[in-house]
Amino acid sequence: MAQGSNFVDYVKVCCRSGHGGSGSAHLHRDKFTAKGGPDGGDGGRGGHIILKGSTQHWTLLHLKFRKHIIAPNGEPGGSALRSGATGKDEILEVPLGTIAKDAETGEVLFDITEDGETKILTPGGKGGLGNWHFKSSTQQTPRFSQPGLPGQEQWIILELKVLADVGLVGFPNAGKSTLLSVVSAAKPEIANYPFTTLVPNLGIVGYRDNKSFIMADIPGIIEGASQGKGLGYRFLRHIERNSVLLFMVPADTDRSIEEEYQILLRELTAYNPELKDKPRLLAITKADMLDDELEAEMAETLPKGIPAIFISSVAGKNITQLKDMLWKAINTEA
Repeated sequence: MAQGSNFVDYVKVCCRSGHGGSGSAHLHRDKFTAKGGPDGGDGGRGGHIILKGSTQHWTLLHLKFRKHIIAPNGEPGGSALRSGATGKDEILEVPLGTIAKDAETGEVLFDITEDGETKILTPGGKGGLGNWHFKSSTQQTPRFSQPGLPGQEQWIILELKVLADVGLVGFPNAGKSTLLSVVSAAKPEIANYPFTTLVPNLGIVGYRDNKSFIMADIPGIIEGASQGKGLGYRFLRHIERNSVLLFMVPADTDRSIEEEYQILLRELTAYNPELKDKPRLLAITKADMLDDELEAEMAETLPKGIPAIFISSVAGKNITQLKDMLWKAINTEA
């Protein structure tokens, strides 16, 4: 199985909610009553299609092959004012950070961000009223009732934007996957060529006193990503939901660190200007290649106005200090 083939962040499904049951037009009859009044019950509501947030799911893989989601109809009303049963709701569990859109108009309907949160995606049809509702002084025995309302059918797009505390931003080969593999139990595929990471890898980073935070390694940016080059929009979408962005630039970059950082920042803000407001940190990776003198020299040329640290994931250099900086940034943001 190709790397990441089980990471699904986009599905399109046809949702059909249940029709409402019809009301009953029954007239009361028993061995003592030859001509009783109306006692027809109401029809049951059709089943809703509901989205429910769940921390048990990380991707939309479980919905990938369910093209049609159909909720059952409500039951018709009965005699003796008995209401029909409600159609069973169809509940779809989705990972936190899932957005529901109308496939035809592209309109965002809502997003799911909390565990256990439920929202109705496609409402079921309302049940019809039984004939007893229509009894009046002038109409003692109405012989009619309401039909149930039809359910709805619509194509829905579900999109996942990964919710993480820290998003790693950098060109391919900046050492993002290596850092994630060192600080968490995640096992990303690592190699020195562009687009090894084809999907976001998530890792839970353990911190002091049993605290933890979530880090997402997002596929490497290439210049022009905001215009859709490379993996383009598909991965930039995931950065929007991270509360802190950790920019990563390797010490052996061909350009200056300032230059590489500015290109990354430009790509992000071209895609979504609001990303400029997120807290940012800068890690200069592969710093085990530098001696103290060279590191001090490079430190003079780092971009201004952003906290920076030299790290080496392989040698374990400054990893604890980096976690401290990230924890502080996450909690300042919160």
